[in-house]
Amino acid sequence: MGLVIMSERELNRIEVLSQVTQGRMTAVTAANVLGLSRRQVHRLLRDFQANGPAAIRHKARGRKSNNRIDPAVREFAVALVRENYVDFGPTFAAEKLAEDHGLKVSRETLRKWLQDAGIWLSRKQHCTFHQPRLRRECLGELIQIDGSDHRWFEDRGPACTLLVFIDDATSTLMQLRFVTSESTFSYFEALDLYLAAHGRPVAFYSDKHTVFRVANQSAKSGHGMTQFGRALNALNIEILCANSSQAKGRVERANRTLQDRLVKELRLAGISDMDAANAFLPVFTDRYNAKFAKAPRRADNLHRPLNIEPDRLRDVFCFRDERLVSKQLAFSYERQRIILAENEFTRDLPGKYVDTFAFPDGSLDIRWKGVSIPYTVFDKDQRVTHAAITENKHLSAVLAHIKIEQDKAPPKKRRAGKQRTRYEPSGRRNTEGWNSKLAQRAKKKQAEAAQTAAE
Repeated sequence: MGLVIMSERELNRIEVLSQVTQGRMTAVTAANVLGLSRRQVHRLLRDFQANGPAAIRHKARGRKSNNRIDPAVREFAVALVRENYVDFGPTFAAEKLAEDHGLKVSRETLRKWLQDAGIWLSRKQHCTFHQPRLRRECLGELIQIDGSDHRWFEDRGPACTLLVFIDDATSTLMQLRFVTSESTFSYFEALDLYLAAHGRPVAFYSDKHTVFRVANQSAKSGHGMTQFGRALNALNIEILCANSSQAKGRVERANRTLQDRLVKELRLAGISDMDAANAFLPVFTDRYNAKFAKAPRRADNLHRPLNIEPDRLRDVFCFRDERLVSKQLAFSYERQRIILAENEFTRDLPGKYVDTFAFPDGSLDIRWKGVSIPYTVFDKDQRVTHAAITENKHLSAVLAHIKIEQDKAPPKKRRAGKQRTRYEPSGRRNTEGWNSKLAQRAKKKQAEAAQTAAE
């Protein structure tokens, strides 16, 4: 005797019908248990007593469905999708098959066909799994950095960005700093405070923001690194960029915790501006680390002393670039025309590159072989142009600057209705009437009549 494949519902029916046959259950009770009518229970009972449990099995099991679609139609639909709609989703592809080819197939049927043909991947196949990564062993071996743009002061103040430095080995908050937006100078400011407090770590771990990574790796100009990367290279600190946000999950989870706890702490402290918040951060950081920081696997601290003079450190935390000097001892820099002073030292500079040092306080220093060169600025322009390209992380700060500049401008006079000009009396108009020929004739006749009456 061969095996008989049955579903769970059919096995349940066999068990109930067996109890009815043995007299332990009535047909009415069996109908209520199985959700069938009493007549249907009697039919199943007759088949069960005559042919045994195999009679309860569905008669269509193992046979092809009467509503099946012809295999030729399936092959034709898959071929059309493969040729014309290979990157379409099942829903959109089903619509196009019906509109352009007159082939009506339900989206779920087409989805199954495409999955079997390897054209479409299911949600499970699309899903990517991020394996957990072990922590670093020592403090200062890897520092994850990120900026969190959020309404930290809720409705009490404008939105700003919190720069977060967290140690990978211990989840310790190493540095927090409120800034206007994620920019190179903002990270320079936070990095300066970090180095003064802890020293130089082995490496930083960040995302692929343009502060840390050159977007166009094939660019002919530049040196293949950002200003922040150049500063870290001068300090002998490595910079690593993560391919996904999950890779730097410790700082991402810290941002989520800070967006909950720090916002409420700032509210309880009545803080609504960045200066007061930055002064409050050391107290909050100590409480946070006491609760969430973990002990490292090894007690070694891999931070190295800074050992750099303040003057040299100032040259590191600046915007450094090179400019080609023209025959007029001038070059362009940030929509400005820089003209070098003419002297014995600068006469040989045309055709050569000079170094520019832009500092956070707005000052600019131009040097040739380490020697500063005096200069003047011609046609200085600081307004934001209509064609300026602004990154999303800088947009809030740029819009705030534009609003301040617009508020400084005097309000423009609005025209009333559709008038192009508004009439203002000049006092030169003839108040005795219109200066037309008819008016002149009438005045002349009136004067003659007055003269005749007087005679």
